[in-house]
Amino acid sequence: MTVTRRSVLQALAAFSDAEQRETTTTESLRTALGASAGEVESQVDALVACELATVDPDGGIRATITGEELLALDTDELVIVAPAGDDRDT
Repeated sequence: MTVTRRSVLQALAAFSDAEQRETTTTESLRTALGASAGEVESQVDALVACELATVDPDGGIRATITGEELLALDTDELVIVAPAGDDRDT
């Protein structure tokens, strides 16, 4: 299974809460997605660069309110734009 930014963002939204500042861990995301830590970390880094996720100083990860609102649009073809110079698949 390919881990996409969308699947990571969906998992983040399910396992964290932006308004309550509740976070999750890379390990929880990795387990939920059946992915390697490297795959998850790579996508989390890209989501952070797009301001759709944030990582707290203690390492907790959560979707931002913007990330949650993007998912709430419930589009069939959600596109997450990569930061300039990022050529990874979304």
